[in-house]
Parts: sequence; structure tokens; C-alpha cells
Amino acid sequence: MVDVTYHGHACFLLDDGAHRVLIDPFLSGNPNARVGPEAFDRLDAILVTHGHADHLGDAVEISKRTGAPVVAPFELAMFCQRRGAVVHPMHIGGGHRFEFGRVKLTIAHHGSAFVDKGTEYTGNPCGFVLELGGLTLYHAGDTGLFYDMKLIGEMNRIDVAFLPIGDNFTMGPEDAAKAVELIRPRYVVPMHYATFDVLVQSPGEFASLAGGHGADVVVIGFGDTHRFG
Repeated sequence: MVDVTYHGHACFLLDDGAHRVLIDPFLSGNPNARVGPEAFDRLDAILVTHGHADHLGDAVEISKRTGAPVVAPFELAMFCQRRGAVVHPMHIGGGHRFEFGRVKLTIAHHGSAFVDKGTEYTGNPCGFVLELGGLTLYHAGDTGLFYDMKLIGEMNRIDVAFLPIGDNFTMGPEDAAKAVELIRPRYVVPMHYATFDVLVQSPGEFASLAGGHGADVVVIGFGDTHRFG
């Protein structure tokens, strides 16, 4: 059993009752986040898919305050460590068993750099396959559709898949629906939409496209929690 709270964009809190894992904590500046980084005082890990500001978000601040490690591709982890975060560096294809469960990094087709006054390279983007609370969850990160999603589904019995649907920067609803067909999860949760004007996609449209591929589409409202078991 895992309680999943959606904080908008690609940010989720996963809670199995004993452990809490936060993914892509873009809270400050996120128009759909109902809480700020100060809301998180107990975490086992912070998983970050890539270095763009709308995914790295408040990870460093939260790690420094809570002591929770930032789990991310090596270059991004080192970026966070230089800013004072506790980190656990990994890389694509690698897995590690933490106290809360096992994490494996998957490919994602996107970019990864921290862009401020300049641009700092933060390695390859990734997705995560996470074992937690007796479930296997797949957070695809920011990505386009790729056929190896079929391998992810074949090698892991995915209970819950979190897939971007916003188009423009990632898959749109049609490609995300094809991803459901390839992965074949029990449940699928749309993400990465309605944050900015360019991400205007409707989760209802995605649900109608994906509904014929065998997964239950669960649309979680911003700030709401859904229990998967």
C-alpha cells in the first residue's frame, strides 16, 4: 500500500506508512503546489529526474533541512552536493536497495542542465523504477515516447506508472497513451500538465485515449492523495 500525493507538475510524495519518498520537488514557484518546501520535515529520500529548475526545484533546501539524500544521476547529485545537499549518486541502468526499497534508474529522452545566469551540465535525465510498500512504481520523468518502455514493462510488473502528458517538452496525450500500451501498468497517473500556458493538455483527454490499454487511469487532483494497493 502506498499513499500518493500529487503536488503538481512532476512532484509526488509517496508514503507507505513507514517511509516517505519525494520525487521532483518543484514547489516554490509552482502555481499548482498547495504547500511549500517547509511542509516536508521527514523524508527517506528525494528522487530527482534531471536538473531543470521545474524538477530539481527545492531538493537542495529540503535535503539540507531534513538530511534526506538526493538520489539522482551522478552529475546532478554532485551539483547538489556542492550546494550542501546529502546525496546518493547513481546512473542509468543502475539499481540500489535503500532501507525504504529498491530504486533503479531508467533512460529518459530529454535534456538536463541547470540554467540560471549560465548553463551548468547536470548529466543525463532519467526515470525511476521504485519498489515501495509492496508495489513497483515507475516515474518516467520528462521524456518523449521510446520503445524501450516495453522492456521496462516486461522486466518489471509495474503497478503504478506516472507519465507526462503535457506535450511541447514531453510526450503529449497520444504518445503517453501509447506508452501505457507498451508498459502495461495496473494504474497510470498523468503528470506534467497545466503548470504553464504551453502545457494545456487535459487529463480527461489522456484518460479517454489510454483507457483501452488495460490500465486504470487515476487523475489525482493538485494537493490530493490517492491510495494504491
